[in-house]
Amino acid sequence: MTVPFQRRVVITGLGAISNLGTDVESTWDGLREGRSGIRSITAFEQDERWNTTIAGEVQNWDPSEKLDRGEIKKTDRVAQLGIWAAVEAMENSGLDWEQCDPYRNGVVIGSGVGGIQTIEASSLLLADRGPKRLSPFTVPKLMVNACAGNVSIRFNLRGVNSAPATACATGGHALAEAYMFIATNQADFILAGGTEGAVSPVCLSSFMAMKALSTRNESPTEASRPFDRDRDGFVLSEGAAVLAVEELEHAKARGANILAELVGFGITGDAGHIAAPDGQGTGAKAAMTAALRHAGAEIEDVDYINAHGTSTPLGDQAEVSAVKNLFGDHAYSLAMSSTKSCTGHTLGAAGGVESIAV
Repeated sequence: MTVPFQRRVVITGLGAISNLGTDVESTWDGLREGRSGIRSITAFEQDERWNTTIAGEVQNWDPSEKLDRGEIKKTDRVAQLGIWAAVEAMENSGLDWEQCDPYRNGVVIGSGVGGIQTIEASSLLLADRGPKRLSPFTVPKLMVNACAGNVSIRFNLRGVNSAPATACATGGHALAEAYMFIATNQADFILAGGTEGAVSPVCLSSFMAMKALSTRNESPTEASRPFDRDRDGFVLSEGAAVLAVEELEHAKARGANILAELVGFGITGDAGHIAAPDGQGTGAKAAMTAALRHAGAEIEDVDYINAHGTSTPLGDQAEVSAVKNLFGDHAYSLAMSSTKSCTGHTLGAAGGVESIAV
């Protein structure tokens, strides 16, 4: 009997769309320059009742450049963003997918809230005009797995098909799932990541009700400030990031450009408050410990941490506590930053965006 988790897993392609740009290059340039993608909201109108009127919207974007009319008609914005990023990741990987065994290729793309814009629009239409006016595509548009399903259709990916929905951990979860599927020989190539199109009235007002959002409406580019003493909440954003995850020998055999190797992950849950993290970062520490153990690494092997860093008072403090508790004195030798200072919080897409940033 063979031992599981013996196949090595690498990254061979990247795709992204964010409030910094509509591809990986422009997104990376924005991060490198320290440019903020936070602006006043244009997607819908707000009045004096809205405490927060800023967000990180994807702008100057025409989905029809990569999606056909049928795809656009049958998908919510969340899936359109994800498909867009998946197309770039596939192209960047150089995989000739039409010549592959489709049952060895798969997709793991999730979302935190799914087709929230479809849910909102359909609810309003139902109330205004009755049940017979809803589109037959309503359910396929609002499902969390809508993006994964449409990407599988686009590239004939008939193997693994999964759509994690684990809030802000979704993008990272997708990469962990892809790793497991490839390492255990259930797939050779997987498009993995996260997508979110949640800059909407219901989503924004719901986070407002939780008092989780920044209210720096007069200075939007300075609103998302992870670990800053004066941070006052996160900034809601949208976007998607997808990575081509591949078995090492499969990638080498086709001469792929290998960008990085996935060597370990850790997954835990606080099992505490439904919306607030453990203030001591106990779960985060356990997850990082598991990742190091899986990778066969020591704490001294780590020199950079791309933090979750949402810019919330409690969350940032919990994360710092977790890092200090795990790394001890070495914590003061680490470089640590948060991509969200530029992008805001893309929820289910965050783990994917931040993986590309690393």
